[in-house]
Amino acid sequence: MGGVERIEFSVGGDRVVGHLHLPAGEKYPGIVVGGPMTSVKEQVTGTYAAAMASRGFAALAIDHRHYGESGGAPRQYEYYPHKLEDLAAAFEALRARPDITDVFALGICLGCGYLARTIADKAVVVKGFGAVAGYYRDVEAMKRSDAAGFEEKVAAGRAARIKFETTGELDVIPAVLPPGEGDAAMTMQSTFDYYGPGGRMAVPNYKNEFAVMSREFFLQFDVQPAASKLGGTPFIMLHGQNAIAPPLAHRFFDAIPGTNKSKVDLSSEGQTDIYDSPAIVNFAADKLAAFFSTL
Repeated sequence: MGGVERIEFSVGGDRVVGHLHLPAGEKYPGIVVGGPMTSVKEQVTGTYAAAMASRGFAALAIDHRHYGESGGAPRQYEYYPHKLEDLAAAFEALRARPDITDVFALGICLGCGYLARTIADKAVVVKGFGAVAGYYRDVEAMKRSDAAGFEEKVAAGRAARIKFETTGELDVIPAVLPPGEGDAAMTMQSTFDYYGPGGRMAVPNYKNEFAVMSREFFLQFDVQPAASKLGGTPFIMLHGQNAIAPPLAHRFFDAIPGTNKSKVDLSSEGQTDIYDSPAIVNFAADKLAAFFSTL
């Protein structure tokens, strides 16, 4: 059959909307695709979902709650407990389909961390886990590098949350800005060129906003501890020297117990060309499909 199917399911009383990219055939393995902070299903997760569908996998990209077409208030709220719940529910939605055989996980950027925590914390069982250019956050290291700045942003997030809960007023800043142009969730030129107004993936479903109250919890989202709980999950990491935070990626990989894991060097100019460069996406999708097919 092939094509893209719009699906919906409920999490915590809110609607979650996804695009399920389907391969030809009647039965196929499924993949839940997790993506970067603030992103929506038409961006990098949709790009990789389409690539995996062309290789025989049914791949689901979602709008997390608080983003895009999905429900949840306030909007543009990067609240990691909800992201983990959304991903766990996405796995359940795939498993409930009669056309899905096995279920895999595929993360890109912070989606690797969200999926790692979903699998580790919620005991979600997947047949294999692929991680592309992951951001494996280490909260203690962040605190050591700038303790005052870290606590200041967490406090600002807490104050913004209290303001929203007491007045209904939501403080927002841009999700992306170029360097030196003000406060934003992401201030790299490459992320602005990808997400920002006029950017490569400035799709109508994406809003260049970030709820300041996100910082209370988002800054304290830790990925590294999940590694020790992934020993039973076959794992492939695709990362390169120009992707985000290579030392954190290598530390995470080394901390996964056992030998059922592999690492592939990913060549890129930076982080965001991994999101949409056809050559890089095809290279990564080929490696992922080959790995998953051995399991």
